[in-house]
Amino acid sequence: MEVIPAIDLLEGRCVRLYQGDYKQAQTFDENPVAVARHWAAEGATRLHVVDLDGAKTGQPVNLAVIEAIARSVDIPVQVGGGLRDRDRVVQLLAAGVQRVILGTIAVEQPNLVQQLCQEFPQQIVVGIDARQGKVATRGWLETSEVEATALAQQIAEHGAAAIIYTDIQRDGTLAGPNLEALRSLATHLDIPVIASGGVSSVTDLLSLLALEPLGVVGAIVGRALYTGDISLKEALRAVGKGRWQDIPPDFGSSALA
Repeated sequence: MEVIPAIDLLEGRCVRLYQGDYKQAQTFDENPVAVARHWAAEGATRLHVVDLDGAKTGQPVNLAVIEAIARSVDIPVQVGGGLRDRDRVVQLLAAGVQRVILGTIAVEQPNLVQQLCQEFPQQIVVGIDARQGKVATRGWLETSEVEATALAQQIAEHGAAAIIYTDIQRDGTLAGPNLEALRSLATHLDIPVIASGGVSSVTDLLSLLALEPLGVVGAIVGRALYTGDISLKEALRAVGKGRWQDIPPDFGSSALA
């Protein structure tokens, strides 16, 4: 499966939050571009970049940094945070980003998400961030009444390339991923699922690897990489270098057969 280093941007810095709390932001590096190059040199096959300022304000804030990251590495970069209209999506794709991650508008503007999936096939990923099974929006500052599984099924029908599932209560905690929630989600979908939140060790990654036959094809890792709890090189040796962008169109039917 694919191990994807996370680079969370806040005021131009590389930070990590605890359970999505902006007041508990820990700065790991002042130079996100250097961080991106480091993970690429360590063998990463993709980078996951989140504009935390954008998620909070509703429009990309760290665009210059994101573009610099995309231009500085020769691996795909996926970006989310504050993407709530078509123009912002186009802007990021033009900046060299391979895939964009939509979150809030999946709940608030599902028709727009469907249109974007059709207009930019295989370039739209939807992030479902859940708090006790309910979808959180607007930088995790609000929690809707929408069930995560129901939204995921709707998004799959829209034609999204993949779903990133984050358990907010585990994000940044190093408490391990929510395997049961991921298992339940993956068994209801026919598109790839990427796990996010709580990964603290190679053992956690191996536990996620056991869900790969169900469609969990990748894991986003943040704090554990920055603290040294996980070595990216060792993680890649343990679980391989999956490339879910190479999964054929009939992935769902074959994986779940």
